[in-house]
Amino acid sequence: MPAKVETTPALPGLSLVCGKPIIARFDGGKLSSDCGVLALREIETRLGLANRLAACVTDPRAPERVIHSMADILRFRMLMIAAGYEDANDAASLRHDPAFKLALGRLPDAPALCSQPTISRLENLPRPRELLRMGQAMVGLYCDSFRQVPRRITLDVDDTFDAVHGGQQLRLFNAYYDEYGFQPIVVFDGEGRPVAALLRPARRPTGREVRGFLRRLVRAIRGHWPRVDILLRADSHYCAPEVLDFCRAERLDFILGVATTHTLRRRVETLEHSTTARQAAGPDKLRRYKEFHDGAASWCRVERIIARVEASAQGTDTRFIVTNITGSTARTLYEELYCRRGQAENHIKSWKTHLAADRTSCHRGQANQLRLMLHTGAYWLMWSLRRLMPARSSWRVAQFDTLRLRLLKIAARVVEWKTKVMVHLPSACPDQVILRLALERMPRLVI
Repeated sequence: MPAKVETTPALPGLSLVCGKPIIARFDGGKLSSDCGVLALREIETRLGLANRLAACVTDPRAPERVIHSMADILRFRMLMIAAGYEDANDAASLRHDPAFKLALGRLPDAPALCSQPTISRLENLPRPRELLRMGQAMVGLYCDSFRQVPRRITLDVDDTFDAVHGGQQLRLFNAYYDEYGFQPIVVFDGEGRPVAALLRPARRPTGREVRGFLRRLVRAIRGHWPRVDILLRADSHYCAPEVLDFCRAERLDFILGVATTHTLRRRVETLEHSTTARQAAGPDKLRRYKEFHDGAASWCRVERIIARVEASAQGTDTRFIVTNITGSTARTLYEELYCRRGQAENHIKSWKTHLAADRTSCHRGQANQLRLMLHTGAYWLMWSLRRLMPARSSWRVAQFDTLRLRLLKIAARVVEWKTKVMVHLPSACPDQVILRLALERMPRLVI
């Protein structure tokens, strides 16, 4: 009997162990290093995320020639991003991965999943009206993620710089960052749920632009919840007269940062001096507050303004916020309400750093807008996985890259039998207990 000829070369440079050579080859067959995507599949199925987005786009392909549905393409792409494969070129290998095939409802021996060119064609397919419908579908997903209609929600609105290095549409040079790029507006709620993401040039948004964006967003939310109270929370970029007038007209509560002006500083000069004197004679840091009613010349009325003066060894720092909320002290509004807006910056960091939402390298602006939605969809998958964790455990506050490393990057051998598919996971997996718990809690996921 002739000897078996090995066609796969062994990995070089491996040392002996107990005098025996180590022969390592990539010839294991139907193995996967991302078996945790099966848990994301259950989450995506309950969210209906890919189906929601696919229903907003008209498929121009001949139905009899379609191999990969639009929902499957979107689902595959979002699972790839969640698993850490933000580059569509990785689909060339992952389309044969048995775990990804199972996650898309296909058996390991089924034909390969969609390729990178298929994904790229889909990214360039949606038209502006279809992208608007997809944005509304994302808002619908947000509203459906609650077990009960909330009495009040908080919307944290912020923008983030996204550097680009090509000739993309809508790119603009930003002197502050000294780079070309985009500056998308991103909205999260107070619990970290993503609500919306809008691609736009790298410049500070104008009041009219923000008003138009908020009008569409509030209209979509109140289409689901007509009586919900909405609190708008943002920094001084969004404290424009158009925004304040819009909030008043739409009965929105707001608490916004205000840029420091000479008029505002004159209001707190005495407080600054007295705070500095007290701090020099006592504590390392002293924080005091003052509130008054004032308004810029462009505002149609005066508003309640809160000044926070903080004195320390590094000097005096004064910040201002404006709000229409009544019945709470200045300290409570600033420390317990406005300062929590900083958590939205952590959400944006996770969205960009752990899910590579800044991979907006398509030439067309519409394709890059779709990419923002796909990365937001991947955020939904990871956020939902984290919500399944025990409330008081460290897993409930784990970063997405930690969840990916511990729960998604699990090796497995996939064996297809006549009546079932066996997935053999490593016995030494250190986090098998928490993965089992997450799957047991899957029915608790809303939607």
